[in-house]
Amino acid sequence: MAAQKKSAEDLKNWLTERNGIAHREDILGAGFGLQLMRTFVREGGATTIRRTWVHLSDAPAELTAAARAGGRVTCTTLARRKRWWMPEGIGMAVHLHLVPGSGSPRLGADWSGVTHWTKPLAPAGRSLEGTVEDALAHIALCQPRDAALVLWESAVQKERLTLESLRRVRWPSRAAKDLAESVQGLSDSGLEVLVVEPLRRWGLRVLQQAKIAGRFVDLLVGDRLVIQIDGWEFHNSSAQRGRDIAHDAELRLRGYTVLRFSYAQIVHDWLTTEALIRRAVAAGLHLAA
Repeated sequence: MAAQKKSAEDLKNWLTERNGIAHREDILGAGFGLQLMRTFVREGGATTIRRTWVHLSDAPAELTAAARAGGRVTCTTLARRKRWWMPEGIGMAVHLHLVPGSGSPRLGADWSGVTHWTKPLAPAGRSLEGTVEDALAHIALCQPRDAALVLWESAVQKERLTLESLRRVRWPSRAAKDLAESVQGLSDSGLEVLVVEPLRRWGLRVLQQAKIAGRFVDLLVGDRLVIQIDGWEFHNSSAQRGRDIAHDAELRLRGYTVLRFSYAQIVHDWLTTEALIRRAVAAGLHLAA
């Protein structure tokens, strides 16, 4: 039986499933004829970039920018696309990965993004998205350490990376090597990292995801101070909230001090939150009786 002839609508739907943009070789490889592709573009169905990329009008701006530049999205731009946990205050500028010696990017006079000119750590093929490894390497140099660690921890969770494989990468900077050694892969939320790092800098022993009284707690500081963190995505049902309250009560009955903080307290009012934790430590509430 002869294959069904593909139409312009088929091509539009195919592109839509691929973020609205694809390399011409991938289009031809999917069985769309050269004439169909050219007609589709000529009649306004799509636009071409550098003669090799075909995109619909609603294709993500960061991907069309990468196509124009002959690069790939990376750093925090890739993190957003992959839905890694994003620390507060990170800008929306587009970050692109360009290979040294690849020529001047065609970004236009209005380009206001960030370009990372580095040798790739891993091959990415024809994708307009860079690799996770290159994005992490760029984040290590581009972001403050605590924010970078939040993103690395989230990447471990979201991309299901093992700590062993992460530490075997030949990271090009000392900052990236330090993050690879520091990441623990235990944070259910990036919020935990924002609390853990300052506490460890105080010289306190902090255990993440410790199991006490039958359930895991976010942080155990010393022997007896439990810190629970309520993010936007967690503890949002009445049933879950009830279980949290009951567990907090059980912990107190067993001699633990429980401090529970919200997203807003950690992200928007950290100085007050930090002062409360300091007071608890000063009172020795983290120590066994």
